[in-house]
Amino acid sequence: MPASSLNPDGLTSALLPPQRKSAGYYEKMGVDDMLQKYCGEFGRWQLRHFVLTSLAWALEAFHTMVMIFADWEPAWHCTGTLPDPGCSSAQNVCGLKPGSWEWIGGSRSSTVSEWGLICGKKYMVGLAQSTFFAGCMVGAGIFGHLSDSFLGRKGSLMVVCIMNAVFGCLTALSPAYWVYVVLRFLTGFSTGGVGLCAFVLATEPIGPTKRGFAGMSTFYFFSSGIALLSGIAYIFQSWRALYVASSVPSILYLVAVIPFISESPRWYLVRGKVDHAMKIMSSIAESNGKQLPDGVRLALDDELMNAGANVSNDTQKNCKQAVTVKEAVATGSLLDVIRSPLTRVRLFLTIAINFVCSVVYYGLSLNVVNLKTNLYLSVLLNAVAEMPAFLITAILLDRFGRKPLAIGTMLFSGVFCWAGGVVRNYGVGKVVRMVCGILGIFGMAGTYNLLFIYTAELFPTVVRNAALGCATQAAQMGAILAPLVVVLGGGLPFAVFGACGTLGALLAFYLPETLNQPLYDTLAGMEDGRIGV
Repeated sequence: MPASSLNPDGLTSALLPPQRKSAGYYEKMGVDDMLQKYCGEFGRWQLRHFVLTSLAWALEAFHTMVMIFADWEPAWHCTGTLPDPGCSSAQNVCGLKPGSWEWIGGSRSSTVSEWGLICGKKYMVGLAQSTFFAGCMVGAGIFGHLSDSFLGRKGSLMVVCIMNAVFGCLTALSPAYWVYVVLRFLTGFSTGGVGLCAFVLATEPIGPTKRGFAGMSTFYFFSSGIALLSGIAYIFQSWRALYVASSVPSILYLVAVIPFISESPRWYLVRGKVDHAMKIMSSIAESNGKQLPDGVRLALDDELMNAGANVSNDTQKNCKQAVTVKEAVATGSLLDVIRSPLTRVRLFLTIAINFVCSVVYYGLSLNVVNLKTNLYLSVLLNAVAEMPAFLITAILLDRFGRKPLAIGTMLFSGVFCWAGGVVRNYGVGKVVRMVCGILGIFGMAGTYNLLFIYTAELFPTVVRNAALGCATQAAQMGAILAPLVVVLGGGLPFAVFGACGTLGALLAFYLPETLNQPLYDTLAGMEDGRIGV
């Protein structure tokens, strides 16, 4: 049921939940238990909701990877207007006389050709790209908090899509480089919250045994977005037209998709809107061909541990006390995560792992410009190479667990990145380096989407988006560094990527396994039923 169809004025039903006349008590359950026992873990409702929500990942891919095509350095050729004897043998345009050469495709094909971001100004390309990721870092933290608090998962997703559409279109009108940089920062600010909100909103209504596979599948939408973007960029070869074309889908998503997405029942529960959560659970059960019986009520996991699954209704006083506890607003913040020894260690480890993995993933993605191949084809092949990684990790996720898989995929990527740094970039070595890059991104793509489901399971509902926001911020810090590593050229970027992959695998040894463990709602519930460190 779309959240917009719910009563916005809050709880409208009686304070007391319906009682089982025969037994004299009502059954209190957590979201996972209710999904498994009555509603279905992944039926028609969850499939539809998952697909609609995960389409937002394609939007994130558009706004992120558009920089590859907008900021690339086009090919050039010599002209006879002002002949330069050294033009025909020059490796680049630095030092050539103005008028002795020109850009193939015109000066408006990219920001580099229009604003002359070459030679001594080449660093400005990396600066613009790093600024976008800096905006992502800030936005991930802010929208991670807002989606956990009053704005909610769906509300946050709606806001970031509006901002993406507006800032993306305005970028196409940039009159100068520095205006372009500011608008890229603002676009990054909103983009940083898209995948975060979409992932949590898509996976929270799914049952525990299906959540891992579904969570891993969200990244198919991101890779598909990259592949689609390569086709869009081929059609719109002017960077200004490309920014408009890559922003229009955000408008379409707002109009045609978001009205049919529901808010997370877990968010309603921790905000004290139990009736809203129950309406969604009833809708899930009905759509999946099941029935949610009377006398069943959602409750937070710490309440279930304190009061038990079934609460007696012998007296009006006891019932009111239980309802008061159940419908209280449960909140949390990053300070609560840091105060708890259990979650503090997890937070620091996930931050470090996300940082190094992002350096590798975005570094290898941006490094295609150094391979000197067809740009559109290279981006398409990289996107296609990610998809088998998603499938393999999704299949192995529930067989080997989150921790061994994270370690294995990071080591796989690290080994091939080290190999890519050793070979020379000419002759057969050029082909070997390209293959190493593809295998490196294959391994890291598997890690990158695995980290979302792994991180989400390491933290309870009240702080899950805040923790994911922190991890995403760390990933964006790694993304900020990635363009600067790519600028180094030669085999050095591959060596850096190899070191980062190896370090990430070592850090993952200290995380606990979350396979088949409960998805806790509160910090107290997690500490009482603690897993691992």
